[in-house]
Amino acid sequence: MKLNLKEKLQIYFTLTQMKRLSRYMALFMAFFAILLVIVDQTIGYYVRNDIYYDIEKVPNRPYGLVLGTSKYFSDNTLNLFYYNRLLTAQRLFEKRKVDYLLLSGDNRTLQYNEPRTMLKDLKKMGVPQEFIYLDFAGFRTLDSVVRADQVFQAHSLTIISQKFHCERALFIAKFHDIDAICFVADYPQGYTKVRVREFFARLQAVWDLLMEREPHFLGVPEPLPPPVTIPDVTDANSGT
Repeated sequence: MKLNLKEKLQIYFTLTQMKRLSRYMALFMAFFAILLVIVDQTIGYYVRNDIYYDIEKVPNRPYGLVLGTSKYFSDNTLNLFYYNRLLTAQRLFEKRKVDYLLLSGDNRTLQYNEPRTMLKDLKKMGVPQEFIYLDFAGFRTLDSVVRADQVFQAHSLTIISQKFHCERALFIAKFHDIDAICFVADYPQGYTKVRVREFFARLQAVWDLLMEREPHFLGVPEPLPPPVTIPDVTDANSGT
């Protein structure tokens, strides 16, 4: 069917608009990708001096904040991010690098309770319950970090998580003038998707800070006990 001039012009302008829209979309995506990388690298650089890998070099702090995650993946396999965080918390406690452990995580349902699950496993690993406290309102990293300072009044913190998570948590702590360092838990091999998601999580964290967002719940302060001399768990378990 032969098109008249009007129809030809409509098709031409439609194609031109689509090309222009595609060009704008490509530019936007390129800008967004660059923004993600800039935010990611800036946060990592800003907190680099407060991250520790050697347990012999990490300073002693009264309180260790363990950032929660699920114990199992969706396919019911063990979440090694979870396991490595608990293993790191146990090592810090046994080395007397922290006096108390504050386990902060999600408690969205009766069946899903990150802090209580961490408590059970740390007790099995030999950490006495009297040195463990739970924060059931650690719905986000922002909530966990700010509540540790404002609700539990843990004013000298060692954050315990993988490096990518440590960097974001420390950035939030610095923004709120919280005295915190981080001791890094091992990152399981593979799991590149977790690190990719972190690009977006960091951008969201910056946005939340700029918008001055507060934790979902603050409530009445529940101060943790003052620093103590931790018993030698290793000797106690060996019967010496």
